[in-house]
Amino acid sequence: SNPYLIRRIEELNKTANGNVEAKVVCLFRRRDISGNLNTLADSNAREFEEESKQPQLSEQQKHQLKHRELFLSRQFESLPATHIRGKCNVTLLNETDVLAGYLEKEDCFFYSLVFDPVQKTLLADQGEIRVGSKYQAEIPDKLAEGESDTRVQEKLETKVWDPNNQLKDPQIDQFLVVARAVGTFARALDCSSSIRQPSLHMSAAAASRDITLFHAMDTLQKNNYDLAKAMSTLVPQGGPVLCRDEMEEWSASEAMLFEEALEKYGKDFNDIRQDFLPWKSLASVVQFYYMWKTTDRYIQQKRLKAAEADSKLKQVYIPTYLQVYHYYWGPPNSPQWYAWGPPNMQCRLCASCWIYWKKYGGLKTPTQLEGAARAGSVSPRGHMTRQEVQGMSPFTRNEGRAKLLAKNRQTFILQTTKLTRIARRVCEDILQPRRAARRPYASINANAVKAECMIRLPKATKTPVKSKLVPRQSLATIVKDLGKNAECDQRTEYEAVPNRKLNSSDVCRVTEVGLAGI
Repeated sequence: SNPYLIRRIEELNKTANGNVEAKVVCLFRRRDISGNLNTLADSNAREFEEESKQPQLSEQQKHQLKHRELFLSRQFESLPATHIRGKCNVTLLNETDVLAGYLEKEDCFFYSLVFDPVQKTLLADQGEIRVGSKYQAEIPDKLAEGESDTRVQEKLETKVWDPNNQLKDPQIDQFLVVARAVGTFARALDCSSSIRQPSLHMSAAAASRDITLFHAMDTLQKNNYDLAKAMSTLVPQGGPVLCRDEMEEWSASEAMLFEEALEKYGKDFNDIRQDFLPWKSLASVVQFYYMWKTTDRYIQQKRLKAAEADSKLKQVYIPTYLQVYHYYWGPPNSPQWYAWGPPNMQCRLCASCWIYWKKYGGLKTPTQLEGAARAGSVSPRGHMTRQEVQGMSPFTRNEGRAKLLAKNRQTFILQTTKLTRIARRVCEDILQPRRAARRPYASINANAVKAECMIRLPKATKTPVKSKLVPRQSLATIVKDLGKNAECDQRTEYEAVPNRKLNSSDVCRVTEVGLAGI
């Protein structure tokens, strides 16, 4: 009776007994999170609509869009492949999307926030695509014809290389070879580098990376492409200059931590740095990642993952009998109806609404029934929680529900005011008692009816309406009359059972029942 769960399949594994299990990532609906987080999601949705300048939506479209919104999580779980019922599309929301387009597509969802089931928090997805007006550069106005550019070019850009220099390509190549040799010698003199690169080949390979070439070309630019001055800059009086990149700055243990974090979080460098490498800067983590991708270690791991992927299942056969909803798809007047809602309401959903409920976890239009189900809850949500739906399910046991609904019966009297009794007659077209009787769960705005009644009443009548008071009998008289009636009933019974005698407790008991009836 509950809606379908939305899960993203990461991999399919075959168990020892031959069954297939799917390792999935959990995605949550609005009905699965608390009311405070729903309020936060609403504010995030309003900000998105204002920034992206979305077209105006109707109340029903806004109601249905909440059913299309999901929340990504880092929670994994395993479930049998036989639980799979169909395929849907979940995309990351960006500023260029039109929200109304999701309503036009079947089985289409979106997400923009990440839900943490443990901490009960909602955060923005760090992997958002930076598309939209706030990520675009501001293009200055074009210069008019004949107008000179008054900007200072030195403040706008930095010149790092002059292709029209006096050196020839062979001379530049020779200088780069000298720079690599100086880098190798500098690593041999450095104690920490000699430990990390114990062999000459490893030191030469480290000195041949881009950091050494960039330093050599910057040296030529700063010395105005004078080879003598540039070589003296490479080897100052204190010794050769050592330039190291992130691959040399990181230790082997830090590299192992990075690989473990990359396996867990993917390319989410903020989480990698926060949970595994807090002493490293974000720029350092990013630079190390792109250098790590050029190593043999990366190629080796890529081959291992490819081999594991080949050994795993690529697809699983879902029998047709599991997709029951295809058999009952039909118009609202179809003969197939499903029980939904509290049992005392006896609500029914047609096949079309039932499929919408199963897929999107809500009803197509906002109803008073959803508001009535949330009346006892503090949460101002526009949906029901899983516990509320399970309580509404027609398949749950009624023993526990009967215990909760059992209350002590007490006698009470509902006495209306004069204005209320007059308003029922004067504003009958607004009140619509027949319609209200068919919808007992819908609330009536009595204040609005009374206000309309005051307008419709003749203003000339200022004297209070006189009502005829009906004298009420005292309680002692009522008890006495009830006792006499009960005594007559008992005497009638004696004619059939002559051996039984009437006592005072019988009269008191019947009197209490009669009072409760009043």
